[in-house]
Amino acid sequence: MNAMTKPLPVTKPDEAPPIVRVAGVTMRYANGVTALDGIDLDFERGKLTTLLGPSGCGKTTLLKIIAGLFRPTTGTVAVNGRAVTGPGPERALVFQDFALLPWATVLRNVAFGLELRGVAKSERESIAEKYIREVGLAGFEHQYPSQLSGGMRQRAGLARALTVNADVLMMDEPFSAVDEQMRRKLQEDLLSLLQVEKKTVIFVTHSIEEAVYLSDRIVLLSRRPSRVSAIRDPGIAHDLPPDQIRRDQRYLDTVDEIWDTLKQYLQ
Repeated sequence: MNAMTKPLPVTKPDEAPPIVRVAGVTMRYANGVTALDGIDLDFERGKLTTLLGPSGCGKTTLLKIIAGLFRPTTGTVAVNGRAVTGPGPERALVFQDFALLPWATVLRNVAFGLELRGVAKSERESIAEKYIREVGLAGFEHQYPSQLSGGMRQRAGLARALTVNADVLMMDEPFSAVDEQMRRKLQEDLLSLLQVEKKTVIFVTHSIEEAVYLSDRIVLLSRRPSRVSAIRDPGIAHDLPPDQIRRDQRYLDTVDEIWDTLKQYLQ
C-alpha cells in the first residue's frame, strides 16, 4: 500500500512547533463514561487534518476541547504555544447545522464575528463581501438563510469563519446535512479555497471517502474510550482535478486501508 502509518509526531529542536498540540487529553464525564483516553496529537500549520473513527468515539468532543468549549478531565491543549482555557480569536468553528442567525442577511451573518469584535461597519462589510465572493455567494448578500439552499447556507457559515481570519479552522461534519451531489461540490470548493487561504483545518467526518479526498493527514480514533489507533498520510496532491484524485490509486488504497482498520470496531 502507498499510504503509510506514521508515529505520533515529535518536534525536533530545529523544527517549527505545531500550531496545535494536544497532550495527554482525557475526557471523563460525570456519569463515569470515558470518551477520550490519553490523546496525544500535533496538528501541522497549513494542513488539513481529519479526525475519523466509529460513531460515538469522541471526535466532536476532541474538536470542542480544542475549540475551548469543553475542558478536559486531564491533559492540555495549546495553540501557537499558548494553553487553551476557553474560546479564542485564533480558532473558528464551522458547525454541521450552519448556525446562521435567521433574522440576519448573508452579509450580516458573515460579518457577525467582526461585529462582535467592534470592527467598524464599513470595514467588516468590505471583509465579509470578499469572503462571500470567495465561497461563491456573490449576489446573495441580502438574502436571508431561509431563502438559501442547504449548500448555500453552509457556504455562508464557512465565509463567516474565514472572515474572522482565525489561525485554525475547525469543521464539525460541515457537509453532512446536504445531499451527495452538493457534498462533493462543497468538498471540491473547500480544496480550491484552501489553495488560496492556506488555513490550518481540523475536520471531523464519518465519511472515509471524504476524509481521504480532503486530508493531508488522517487521525484514526478507536471506539470509546478513544485513543489514537493510527495516523494515515494519503500523499495525494490536492491541486489535481477532482476526478483524478478520486481515481488515484493512493486514494483507493487509503480508503481500503482505513476501512480495514475501522471495521474491527463494528464487530
